[in-house]
Amino acid sequence: MSAPIGCSAAFLDVLADVKAVASTTCTVLLTGETGTGKEVIARAIHDESDRSRQPFIATNCAALPATLLESELFGHERGAFTGAVTQSPGRFLAAHGGTLFLDEVGELPLELQPKLLRVLQERCFERLGSSRSIHADVRVIAATNQDLETMVREGRFRADLFYRLNVFPISLPALRMREDDIEVLALHFLRNFCRAQGRSSLSIPQSLLIAMRQYSWPGNIRELQNFIERAVIVSTDRELAPRTSDMQRLLSAECTEEVDTLNAAEKHHILRTLQGAGWVVGGRNGAAARLGIPRTTLISKMQKLGIMSKSLTRAPHVSRVRPLQPTGTSSVTVQ
Repeated sequence: MSAPIGCSAAFLDVLADVKAVASTTCTVLLTGETGTGKEVIARAIHDESDRSRQPFIATNCAALPATLLESELFGHERGAFTGAVTQSPGRFLAAHGGTLFLDEVGELPLELQPKLLRVLQERCFERLGSSRSIHADVRVIAATNQDLETMVREGRFRADLFYRLNVFPISLPALRMREDDIEVLALHFLRNFCRAQGRSSLSIPQSLLIAMRQYSWPGNIRELQNFIERAVIVSTDRELAPRTSDMQRLLSAECTEEVDTLNAAEKHHILRTLQGAGWVVGGRNGAAARLGIPRTTLISKMQKLGIMSKSLTRAPHVSRVRPLQPTGTSSVTVQ
């Protein structure tokens, strides 16, 4: 995902913070669960800033061992250690004039934290094997899925570095808190993967969208992206058709044990909407209006899914159904 996508209230708050902080030079700390799109937001801040024409350098602090991370960040002189046959400028110098994104900053070893603190305070550092200070005009954006305040209390992260990083914190909401964004994100990924795989465009069935909105997405946006990619690969018709194993995972997480098909997921959604509408089918505030479908279509779906008796579908004046009572009968009384 090359740019932030979403329209939910929680995500619009994040975009407002991005717009507010982009024009400044202060350090930003992005927090949130894995897969919530922290690098996308970091790039958005860079792209909206005066540094947008300068480099954006991303470094994952968890991807390199401590013995190599210092060299990667600050560079080294030739002969500084075994294997250092040439001089290396390091990521800070490579990002000069631009932005350095430090992902998984909570994984930064304690012995390197004072050196990062000095860069943030004084904008200068030394390469490994050199005593000459180098100035770096770099805007730092850090990100973590860990609780740095807890790490500070436990002595696993320096308090002074935490407060230097936490100048402008932005907390990214989990995808389960962005239900209104699931469809737009899914369609975005669908278009991209169809294009990449040379496929004609696919549509997403409404019943699948319902199941996707009900799923909690513990892997967040990254899990949704992978789900759509797999579905594009295996779909053979004009509609997106995920693998059976993916659908079982999607449905079993939120629905009851009996919900193991897309029709059952749709029934679950309609029942919840009917309950919210006081079991009123038609009218401005009825279940049909809330679902965005005609009243007759809803009645047809209810008959098909066994939510109501067949007699209701033949009575065009009916606007309310009484929910089933726990008496062992399968009939529904019409009022």
